[in-house]
Amino acid sequence: MTNEEENNLIELTDEDGNIIKCALYDIIDFENKQYAILADMTNGEEEQYDTIIVTYTEENGTSYFETIDDDDEFDRVTEYVEKLLEEEYEDEEE
Repeated sequence: MTNEEENNLIELTDEDGNIIKCALYDIIDFENKQYAILADMTNGEEEQYDTIIVTYTEENGTSYFETIDDDDEFDRVTEYVEKLLEEEYEDEEE
């Protein structure tokens, strides 16, 4: 793992108090908010990681990642992210 990859690692705590190690994949703007796309690296197998989407805010140099509580908002963001990832995958194949 390179230093750059280590700098992009984030530890989140789930509702049960479990630590989830994530890699920051991207931060996107959608509907006047910022969202972080994270890859759950807890199991250590990059090919089988789960994608986590959370709201992202930065205040006084500190980054905050929060779950999306609104189901409609979550569905819209998820659909948008899936579309972005599909386009990126298609671009890589060309």
